[in-house]
Amino acid sequence: MASESERVTVRVPSVQVSALHALVESGQFATISDAVRAAINNFIDEKFAPDYIRKMTIELPKGNVVNLEELVKSGDSVSVEDAVRNAVREYIRRRLSEVVERKRA
Repeated sequence: MASESERVTVRVPSVQVSALHALVESGQFATISDAVRAAINNFIDEKFAPDYIRKMTIELPKGNVVNLEELVKSGDSVSVEDAVRNAVREYIRRRLSEVVERKRA
């Protein structure tokens, strides 16, 4: 964490506080503050991405995520995010090739 910081007080519904506690209890974060900081960092990264990048959030079935993690473990990708980017790039390349072929026919 940065050496200089400011305290920000935010009121949130109890259901969100319970969810934050669950994240801490599951070991995903050491403290609620860490979870909130991570959420803020993600929000800022998304909102201040360079103009040539559009950040997106995707939801995948757990089985697909497990398969993506296997690709990472096998060395096929450096991260799950990289595997998704590669898959999307390949899908778009293939679909655009099909469109070009149809126009030629």
